[in-house]
Amino acid sequence: MAIAAATVSAQLACSARRNISLSSSSLLSPHLPTLTSKINSPRLIAKTAANVSPSFRISSMSSSVQTPETISQLSFLDRRESSGSLHFVKYHGLGNDFILVDNRDCVEPKITPEQAVKLCDRNFGIGADGVIFVLPGFNDTDYTMRIFNSDGSEPEMCGNGVRCFAKFIAELENLQGKQSFTVHTGAGLIVPEIQEDGKVRVDMGVPVLNAADVPTKLPATNNHPVVNTRLAVDGVSWNVTCVSMGNPHCVTFSKEGSQNLQVDELNLADIGPKFEHHNMFPARINTEFVQVYSRSHVKMRVWERGAGATLACGTGACAVVVAAVLEGRTERCCTVDLPGGPLEIEWREEDNHVYMTGPAEVVFYGSVPA
Repeated sequence: MAIAAATVSAQLACSARRNISLSSSSLLSPHLPTLTSKINSPRLIAKTAANVSPSFRISSMSSSVQTPETISQLSFLDRRESSGSLHFVKYHGLGNDFILVDNRDCVEPKITPEQAVKLCDRNFGIGADGVIFVLPGFNDTDYTMRIFNSDGSEPEMCGNGVRCFAKFIAELENLQGKQSFTVHTGAGLIVPEIQEDGKVRVDMGVPVLNAADVPTKLPATNNHPVVNTRLAVDGVSWNVTCVSMGNPHCVTFSKEGSQNLQVDELNLADIGPKFEHHNMFPARINTEFVQVYSRSHVKMRVWERGAGATLACGTGACAVVVAAVLEGRTERCCTVDLPGGPLEIEWREEDNHVYMTGPAEVVFYGSVPA
């Protein structure tokens, strides 16, 4: 399947609701098919046409200028059934961004991992941390969620992604107000609930602490969790706690001999891959570096397995609060500041489940030739 992008039509979410579209180069072929987008965030204008007035239609292939009245506007929902194109909506959860594909008519993803890599490329593709597919339900669930990371690998699930997934479902099904769904994922059953304020609260299930199930080869402490255990990485000793939220996480609050990390001082591009590919983590690892502000407020930076440094990681924020409680650093309800914004996390004592609450927002709509 050839996947390409050429013309971008964008609609800025402002009081004037003005429009802009551009032509760009192909993703996979020298042809110039059409990518149509509706932008709901002014930040996207900088990515598509910096300093260009959104009152005009600009084409890089010619000098023609058209007023927005001459541009035909078709919604994603009106177009999604047409043949010959892969239609998508781009969402983000605190800057962790995803390409969402309506895949309800097929039990296998409509594109391959290799094609997902090209789509996720931020220079030659749409640009995203991953591609998420809405598939039919499995074992009596409403839907199935699968995701390909930007490197083509397939994680068990994604916390920010499942919030975007829920908002996408509400749009596809034209649902309003408070809604909840049961979602089958590689990490098991996940239940997102759209709140009245538009945020999404997700029951992330029970954290997995048994070392072999995370998985990690690090020596376990009491009852088989890995809590505040020494890990040598490139000659530096870190104190780590390992948690699985359906996908594996290594959480660190300090280096050996220090009390608290200053996370903004870390070179994630250097240290992150060394954690991810460490021989103590046979399935690779997501790594959270955490600075504690108080018993109800922490700050984290994340290196995601298969995606690198991202602006947010929902499962990572959940793992951070679990690790912080196990190490006695915070209470069970905690605000976790990520580079893209805050998430509210609760590790509820009554049922042992972790609950995550945060936003998910549309970025734009588009299509690429199939």
